[in-house]
Amino acid sequence: MTRLHRRTLLLAAGLTAATPASARRREEDWQLWPGGAPGRESVSLSPEVVERSVDPAYRDRIAVQTLDPLLTVVRPARPNGASLLLIPGGGYRWAVVDKEGMDCAHVLAAAGVTCFVLRYRLPGEGWPAGPAVALQDAQRAMRLIRARAGALGLDPARVAVLGASAGGHLAGCLTAMPPPAYAPVDAADEGPWRPDLAILLYPVATMRDPFVHAGSRGRLLGAAPTRDQIDQWSLEALDWSGGPPTFLLHALDDGPVPVDNSLMLLGALRTAGVPVEAHLFQEGGHGFGVRLIAGRPAQVWPELVLAFGRRHGWVP
Repeated sequence: MTRLHRRTLLLAAGLTAATPASARRREEDWQLWPGGAPGRESVSLSPEVVERSVDPAYRDRIAVQTLDPLLTVVRPARPNGASLLLIPGGGYRWAVVDKEGMDCAHVLAAAGVTCFVLRYRLPGEGWPAGPAVALQDAQRAMRLIRARAGALGLDPARVAVLGASAGGHLAGCLTAMPPPAYAPVDAADEGPWRPDLAILLYPVATMRDPFVHAGSRGRLLGAAPTRDQIDQWSLEALDWSGGPPTFLLHALDDGPVPVDNSLMLLGALRTAGVPVEAHLFQEGGHGFGVRLIAGRPAQVWPELVLAFGRRHGWVP
């Protein structure tokens, strides 16, 4: 626990932005879809990864117009058998790579968790699947992790998901929505797509006014969604019966995504009888990941997640 805490502080201070060579050697990319993503022939995009950081001490990349979704695997020096699919945010406008992806993966890999950071397609970029396009990628990612778990020495029954902001919405959809959003493409798709534990950081939960993050809803459902569409994609309106243990984290001063998103989802989870734990912090704002909360109470969230996971059998 002490080792994790020190690692968290280092990342939060921006001192480890240049990934150590030893960590780089344990990273690799997996293509998500053999032969291309569903509907690829129907879109014309120019994939781009943009570096937003002007500070050489850390990276802050975003991915847009992704054609070929991928998983970046971050393997720990001493794996404990647990896996984690990380789904960063970006308001469905882009997919964050580092802040809620690689940065968090390095912290949790230091605790023995094998991490898989998802770079997913975006619903506003003309894909035939519309709002379900990112969900296709998330479901495929979970199935691929389980299909390859044995070869990596991992337990296919201990695969969690961590989603942040709009990635938290996508992780919630992955956890609670019914049947798969795509036709099977290979043997990996014979496996389950739902996670064994869910971790939602300041999630975009509701698509309903007045607490909706309007940008996420607009890019997911368009400018004038119907009431049925709004209800279909609101996490608090989904059927969570039989759902896995779920961890919620939010800052009370979150402006873009009000804390009411987590509070409404907390109520739905309790009603459904889902084992749930929620942590609300006085300050932290939105989109803090691990680096932007150095010195603030919320910086302990990775330790809280691991403690929750330990109680529910995800990590030893």
